Amino acid sequence: MFFELIGTIMAGVATALLIWAINRTILKGLLPKWLVPTAAGAAMLIAAVSLEYSWYNRTTSTMPEGLVVAETVEETAFYRPWTYAVPYIARFIAVDQATVRTHPQQPNQHLVDLWIYGRWTRVAKVPALFDCALGQRADVVDGIEFGENGQVVGADWIAVTQNDPVLKVACEEV
Repeated sequence: MFFELIGTIMAGVATALLIWAINRTILKGLLPKWLVPTAAGAAMLIAAVSLEYSWYNRTTSTMPEGLVVAETVEETAFYRPWTYAVPYIARFIAVDQATVRTHPQQPNQHLVDLWIYGRWTRVAKVPALFDCALGQRADVVDGIEFGENGQVVGADWIAVTQNDPVLKVACEEV
């Protein structure tokens, strides 16, 4: 966040200096005086919007091997009117397929790590259990136990549709 702020400020400063230098040396002061701060403000706005829209691609390009994006959440905001034309991805859920665990006696149940990424939040790792046959999900929290045959005891199962993107990715055979 700090580096993005510095980058946005530097875009404004560089644009202001460029317009000022062109006006001073080449155009000999023909441009109106309000153009330098206006151009700097426009450059800062463009830089901020560009960083906002490129966040998802920059983040997914640095994810470790085995993480697969399952679901993205697009947002719009009244104070960002351009997002009504093109919403931006504010957060997403990735499934760590490299760490999928199953029990031989419960092959339809997959224990996976979900990674929840947010634009201005810390990355969260949430272990979750998916029952691929019944279309259910349970967060692995205190109180859940696994029996000898792999049966889950004490899970708070949540029904999800078979079309749920996180369920689909968690239940994929790698």
